[in-house]
Amino acid sequence: MVRTRRELAIFLSQLEVFEKPNVRLEQYPSDGQVAATLLWQAAINGDIEDKHILDLGSGTGILGIGALLLGAKKVTFVDIDPSVLKILKKNFEFLKENWEIDIKNKWEFVNTTVESLMIKQDENMVVIMNPPFGTKAKHADKKFLETAIKYSPSIYSMHKTSTKGFLEAFSKDNNYDLYWVEDMSFPIKQTMAEHRKKIERIKVSIIGMERN
Repeated sequence: MVRTRRELAIFLSQLEVFEKPNVRLEQYPSDGQVAATLLWQAAINGDIEDKHILDLGSGTGILGIGALLLGAKKVTFVDIDPSVLKILKKNFEFLKENWEIDIKNKWEFVNTTVESLMIKQDENMVVIMNPPFGTKAKHADKKFLETAIKYSPSIYSMHKTSTKGFLEAFSKDNNYDLYWVEDMSFPIKQTMAEHRKKIERIKVSIIGMERN
């Protein structure tokens, strides 16, 4: 397993991302530093090692693969786009080339929307996710949170800082404690036609929620 958060961030930054990002799905790859911060906090809280991780909107697998490096028992990757599986498998090959880690029978990919997700409940399940920020499809982030609370008492996620008020209200209304919030700068590279800068930085809040 990785020894430091910095080591984790460097590795995650080397993983392959979307070849042709889908604007409608807000397929922005998770930044290695931001992803490592989320995962490291979850690990400190005992929510990674030997846990069944549910990676909602997994994309190319940065969060889920990071969880495997930190000792997750299993990761279920969930994404609406079937094409991400190809990149996910490439990232697994890169993982095996760089780390002595056995991932056989430790992961599965579920191709569905979060609203339609139907998997077996697991008392050891923890949700980690980088959901759409809701800039293209309104309330997309809320749909992810609504699914997350169905499956786990522990949730780690990324959201636009401007939605912090909504996050506080959502957690309170659903009997969750929003116990950890860390604001970070999330770099989005110029991968889509609408981007005007090589790197656009947006304010993102990484959160930890625990059921009361």
